[in-house]
Amino acid sequence: MTTTPARLTVLAGPTAVGKGTVSADVRARYPQVWLSVSVTTRPPRPGEVEGVHYHFVPPDEFDRMVAAGELLEWAVVHGRNRYGTPRGPVEAQLASGRPALLEIDLQGARQVRDSMPDARFVFLAPPSFDELVRRLVGRGTEDAEERERRLATARVELAAEPEFDHVIVNDDVHRATDELVQVMGVVTG
Repeated sequence: MTTTPARLTVLAGPTAVGKGTVSADVRARYPQVWLSVSVTTRPPRPGEVEGVHYHFVPPDEFDRMVAAGELLEWAVVHGRNRYGTPRGPVEAQLASGRPALLEIDLQGARQVRDSMPDARFVFLAPPSFDELVRRLVGRGTEDAEERERRLATARVELAAEPEFDHVIVNDDVHRATDELVQVMGVVTG
């Protein structure tokens, strides 16, 4: 019996919309879905675990990965830190037939669309801009200057919603997760 390659799903949306929260809920409730772990040059936030949330690498290692073609996509986010998706693990999971999910930013989603146009692209939207602001402030992980930078980026990112195949409003984490998994075509139950 041959395994047909699975279809990649890309989850993107503005900062503080809850991409990480929805991805963590997928990880906890749908273990049959493989979640890609991105590399980043930023330092870990409180509670983030190396290899689970991100692979935290110094800038010179990130540069080496880019030069070697080891990243499916990469971007400078919020004008500061770099994030990228290691290519090898994604390709291996898809070849094995396992559903794969990338949780990335808008720039990265556009790069994946160029290199893997058959992927499924899902935009995670906030219930409202005011709610997005509340979530960003409530998380307490950025200072005022960084919050303003992220909100400016979020306004641009929200305008990209029409570029996506599906839009899911993150008004309830479990509901949004269930909708995402359904869009992915994952068999549950």
